[in-house]
Amino acid sequence: MNITVLPGDGIGPEVTREAIRVLTGVAFAFDLEVKIDEQLIGGVAIQENGTPFPDETRESCINSDAVFLGAVGSPEFDGLPPHERPEIGLLGLRQALGGFANLRPAKAVDALIDSSPLRPEIFKGTDLLIVRELLGGLYFGTPRGFDEGRTGGYNTMRYSVDEIERVARVAFEAALGRRKKVTSVDKANVLETSQIWRETVTRIAADYPDVELDHLFVDACAMHLVTAPTQFDVILTENLFGDILSDEAAVLTGSLGMLASATIGSDIGLYEPIHGSAPHIAGKNIANPLGTIASVGMLFRYSAKNEPAALAIEDAIESVLEDGYRTSDIAPPNCDKLVSTQEMGGFVLERAVENAQNKLARHAA
Repeated sequence: MNITVLPGDGIGPEVTREAIRVLTGVAFAFDLEVKIDEQLIGGVAIQENGTPFPDETRESCINSDAVFLGAVGSPEFDGLPPHERPEIGLLGLRQALGGFANLRPAKAVDALIDSSPLRPEIFKGTDLLIVRELLGGLYFGTPRGFDEGRTGGYNTMRYSVDEIERVARVAFEAALGRRKKVTSVDKANVLETSQIWRETVTRIAADYPDVELDHLFVDACAMHLVTAPTQFDVILTENLFGDILSDEAAVLTGSLGMLASATIGSDIGLYEPIHGSAPHIAGKNIANPLGTIASVGMLFRYSAKNEPAALAIEDAIESVLEDGYRTSDIAPPNCDKLVSTQEMGGFVLERAVENAQNKLARHAA
């Protein structure tokens, strides 16, 4: 399996290093051949090559089976024109790979239940997956621009039936392996695109009779995420709404450093933590690598099609947290098991490899 690794900026290289340690350790345990090609993207690519998404990086990515990204962005580039900033490298990467469905799980881990801003009795048991359409809607619709003299601006929200169908099927397929419920989120009371969205999702639902479908307006969904998050299984929504709702769901877990994401839909999956480059803590060996490591689990699940390897990693993360180990972002006051980025990665690696070996031993028996 060929994987292009893009450590990126800020804490990206630190958390990516730990994730790749886990990836290679678990791959070895399962006798999976992995070849890694590390390339530049974002601010470091601007410094080295003058562009946030060099041709060499693009070539490596489109010839890989999967791409693994750390983080992109740095304040030192804020003075550049918008089309030259590090984040443009991320947009270029997404377009080059062609993945249209962004998957963001948010799960209440019992060991961290008190880290959530919600009361434990509200958040406990939450286990949801947001499926966000990634290549359409307001972010990509045309025309867009400014009125003459910048007296106003305009964007176009546009969706085709085909775009909605393909991401809807991703959500329903995911629900089949979970609790068999899809909540489709739109604003069909005021937006024509949402009316097409609701009609199309309802039609696709007929192909999945075992999956329950309900519809929510986006404002109602935002409210229910903080008042009754356990009601959700799979949330399906368009680009803008998904961007906002997935960040809201992420905060519920207590730290952005905990959460993984996968972008699928093409032959090449893109895997990354949802957090940014956090330049204020870069180089201090205190960043939380668990979201990045969990993204490795998603890589095994969706690109390698190896569910046991994915579970070995996810179970290892929960086990380490149950034993009380914490990075600073999720540590309670006077935590007696406060660990560094590297130490946390090492603990997860040890447990993940042990889990992998146990799974193989049970299979052999």
